[in-house]
Amino acid sequence: MAHVPAAERRPQIVEAAIGLMAREGVAAGSTRAIAAEAGVAQAMVHYTFGSKQALYRSVLEDLGRSLVARVQAAMPTDADFSETVSALVNELWRTVTEERERYRLLTELIMLSLRDPVLRQVASEFTHDLDATAARLLSDAATRAGQDLALPAEEIARFFLSGFDGIVTRYLTDDYDLAACESTLRLMLDTTIALAVSDARLGSDARLER
Repeated sequence: MAHVPAAERRPQIVEAAIGLMAREGVAAGSTRAIAAEAGVAQAMVHYTFGSKQALYRSVLEDLGRSLVARVQAAMPTDADFSETVSALVNELWRTVTEERERYRLLTELIMLSLRDPVLRQVASEFTHDLDATAARLLSDAATRAGQDLALPAEEIARFFLSGFDGIVTRYLTDDYDLAACESTLRLMLDTTIALAVSDARLGSDARLER
């Protein structure tokens, strides 16, 4: 068999891991099974990544990059603020509905990280990166439209993504109604836009009790 550098093997193995675990779940993602899916020796997986956690880290990073790239590409160039945010959210939702199994895998890995210190760090970095990307897209949308934001973009991004995660979890539950999820998403979108452009900070004097 011709020698293939590890740098070239890495994306091949990551894509194989994504394909396998998207079909069968994270529990099926042993290094042996992933190696078989990629058509390489199991030793090659260990040599390339060092550990299963490191491989899972690469999977999570790859899923995140593809998600962000797809949403960024949907940024309109000549729309007002509301239309731009709607376009970005609609594309984000399409990544869920059109690539449901990959998104299920992304959610599974984040849930798995709650019990795994190595993956927890990766998931935390992923979440913060996603918040920062969403905040940047909001800021860019506001700048292009000449719209002042009533709240910091970071706060708006966290608010929306927190709600979006809940909607996605409901959607990924097989017996949940897609129409109900999309109705809730529209409400979440409308509320986010209203918070972004309104001078009123609802509940700004309230404090969470610890």
